[in-house]
Amino acid sequence: MNECDTEASERSGERTSAIPLAVSPAPPARPIVAFDRRELDQILRLYGRMVADGEWRDYAIDLLKDKAVFSVFRRSSEMPLYRIEKDPKLARRQGAYSVIASGGMILKRGHELASVLKVLDKKRLRLVDA
Repeated sequence: MNECDTEASERSGERTSAIPLAVSPAPPARPIVAFDRRELDQILRLYGRMVADGEWRDYAIDLLKDKAVFSVFRRSSEMPLYRIEKDPKLARRQGAYSVIASGGMILKRGHELASVLKVLDKKRLRLVDA
């Protein structure tokens, strides 16, 4: 309370106590783990090619506390066919990026997203009449 408030309260007969309120500091904000524009561009290019081929039909992006996940579905009611994950905690070890199959098997892990996505971008072999 400032001097004016104290004088006004004394004149009106109010008793006030100037007890300072303890303000707790806000907890530090955690940085959000997400795909940046360049990473999303690479992922969505692959997704677009696979949709055009009729392989994939739906996707979901999950931003969790410790990682970002891009899930690919054949049908939206099913389990994801593949998960493309970005986990910054693994950046110095095996690499921040990984592609995980529907059964949980890690297909590829690495430091560069483009090289990790190559495991999904295999050219399909087709029979051609000669």
